[in-house]
Amino acid sequence: MEIVIQFGQLLLSLSILILLHEMGHFIPAKLFKTKVEKFYLFFDPWFSLFKVKKGETEYGIGWLPLGGYVKISGMIDESMDKEQMKQPPQPWEFRSKPAWQRLIIMAGGVTVNVILGVIIYSMVLFVWGEKYLPAENAKYGIAADSLAMKMGLQDEDKIVAIDNIRVTEFNKIPIDIILNNTQAIQVERNGEKISIPVKEEILSQLIKGKNSFIEPLIPCDVDTVLVGSEAEKAGLKKGDKFVSINGVETPFYQQVVRALRNFKDEPLTIVVARGDSAQTLNAKLDDKGKLGFGPKSIDQHFEYKTREYGFFESFPAGLKKGAETLENYLKQIKFIFTVKDAHESIGGFYTISKAFGPQWDWHHFWSLTAFISIVLAFMNLLPIPALDGGYIMFLLFEMITRIKVPDKVIEYANYVGFFLLMSLLLYANTDFLRH
Repeated sequence: MEIVIQFGQLLLSLSILILLHEMGHFIPAKLFKTKVEKFYLFFDPWFSLFKVKKGETEYGIGWLPLGGYVKISGMIDESMDKEQMKQPPQPWEFRSKPAWQRLIIMAGGVTVNVILGVIIYSMVLFVWGEKYLPAENAKYGIAADSLAMKMGLQDEDKIVAIDNIRVTEFNKIPIDIILNNTQAIQVERNGEKISIPVKEEILSQLIKGKNSFIEPLIPCDVDTVLVGSEAEKAGLKKGDKFVSINGVETPFYQQVVRALRNFKDEPLTIVVARGDSAQTLNAKLDDKGKLGFGPKSIDQHFEYKTREYGFFESFPAGLKKGAETLENYLKQIKFIFTVKDAHESIGGFYTISKAFGPQWDWHHFWSLTAFISIVLAFMNLLPIPALDGGYIMFLLFEMITRIKVPDKVIEYANYVGFFLLMSLLLYANTDFLRH
């Protein structure tokens, strides 16, 4: 069921972005009296799921959810309609329009994606604000997973600076370490401040860790005990605080998870604090490796802050958020090409769907949709034939030199572009095989 919810969110997000992107081409084409033969959500090789013709345009939904398209008369596009291009140019065709009009038509999709990303970010900030955990409020320090320990970090370290720049927001620590070519992390450990170098060879491993290699340590206070679970049979109760498991100290939730994993095939001796006394419980894990309890949520342990924005304040904040998104994405691209094995972190639809999460959360949905919109704008602007950026490159060349690029050159360039894009798409979407 979780995978259905995740792919459902991905499908809705892409449908919104594709429809509005194609509208960005469709509207200026119509304004400049250019004939639009088709407007499709998703691709329709061989057949479509739905289609209806209104006026000169066929509107439809394809079965292949890899994008969408508008088929504009007199333009070399995804359809590769060579027969049409052999006929004499007609006044309603794309190729008959002035270069500046063709440029506006081609740039319309990217423009819409940028504006849409900024507007969505603005409305997310207006409705929900910007919630964050001040670094000083992560009072128990960090939970260091195996990668963080490999770097030299330990449980209960308090990260105070990255490259000697003071840390203010805990939730930004992982991405800052990964994307900013961090040289050293300054931490407070047992009352002393020490500097831990970050070696380049571990960066690619960090990005594969999905930015969760550092989390705030959370006390393991029992909030719920599942009926019929091994936890209930052992006598665990709401309000109990974990002390140790099989002699290993486990006052924090992350430590409890590690201990249960390490002792999954052994009887468990669990010590908990209950009121003013200590209780020893004998337990075991069920056949799924679960004990069957839920801890208090992170919000119950830490004081979060929220930046709130008025309606008009949200727009410059949304613009800033969009610019930061693009900046971080460019850093990720650089990271992939400059750090060994970082290309293995490239993901496709499976990875994107997992990012939506197993529950439908509108805040997260719209935030991720805004991110994807900004990324799609950047990707489409790349000067690769078959992408909007490829056409824009040819049009700018024409406007500067007054020399129109021959249709045959654009046609063959598109073949190369499609081959490159499909190769990348196939590589990226083998990510599900790596999970």
